[in-house]
Amino acid sequence: MAAVCRRWGENTCRVHYPQVTSPILATSGSALKKLVGSICALATPFRGDALDLDAFARLIDYQLDGGTQALVVAGSTGEAHALEQTEFDRLLAFALERANGRVPVLAGTGTANTRKTITATRRAQSIGADAALVVTPYYVRPTQQGLHQHFAAVADEGRLPVVLYNVPSRTGCDLLPETVAQLAAHEGIVGIKEARSEAERVAALVTLKNPHFSVLSGDDPTCARAMLDGADGVISVAANVAPAALRDVCDAAIAGDTAHALARDARLADLYTLLGVEPNPIPVKWCLHELGFGAAEPRLPLLPLGQVHHAKARGVLHALQLSAIQAAHSSAA
Repeated sequence: MAAVCRRWGENTCRVHYPQVTSPILATSGSALKKLVGSICALATPFRGDALDLDAFARLIDYQLDGGTQALVVAGSTGEAHALEQTEFDRLLAFALERANGRVPVLAGTGTANTRKTITATRRAQSIGADAALVVTPYYVRPTQQGLHQHFAAVADEGRLPVVLYNVPSRTGCDLLPETVAQLAAHEGIVGIKEARSEAERVAALVTLKNPHFSVLSGDDPTCARAMLDGADGVISVAANVAPAALRDVCDAAIAGDTAHALARDARLADLYTLLGVEPNPIPVKWCLHELGFGAAEPRLPLLPLGQVHHAKARGVLHALQLSAIQAAHSSAA
């Protein structure tokens, strides 16, 4: 294996599999290039009732040092729906400034309404986002034709490349592969984050990949298998806590090194389980607090991780040798 610099601008050199030559592979026809590999759905640190931008800066640095290949700001892990508009703007602008072109920055802009989603996407574009992660409209349960028209309208009018996001357990609707097939042909739609974990769903979606359309897992526990089966990468919650380990899983899986990918993935199994013991982002925020990245408390109606899980969570972090992160990053500006 050769050591090669991965670049979206500049990034840290890492030893990696020769089959993967860049965090972003083929040009899509816009400024954004094809998304692959380990993409972190960033948590949003708070201090009291305000954004903790010092902790956010250190979290971004931790991701970049660990080889994370793109960042998502204000997704569901980032408590998007608990953010004021001014906070969303500040958070996105801050992430873009901190990343400084080294990796793409995606903004979560999905709402339950098409017009509002277009407005939010245009706002993210005006701040400088590289792409929009757009969840299926929640609560209103649109038909497949409604979903098609919704995403096409956002791609046509939102002024940013769109990554579809399907997470039926949270939204109450399922973006089916047949509908994705129609949307994948749209030049403004550059990928899908698929949170359904069934092998049949992954198999149906990977046939839709093209030079500008990425298929990304949205389920950490099954992401290695999804990539071994042809997915391009993962938008990960666990990467907040263990970015270098997630990067290793992605590199091996994308390279087709099944044994190495599954072995590395197995080391993260307890972390995946921990991050699901209460609704996301409750456990990941507690873990980040333990590692020195902001407070453990999400915003209401979410509560901090229950005391019953604390000892087990500390054991998971200790097993992954993550307890010294705070000291290593305490001086980051």
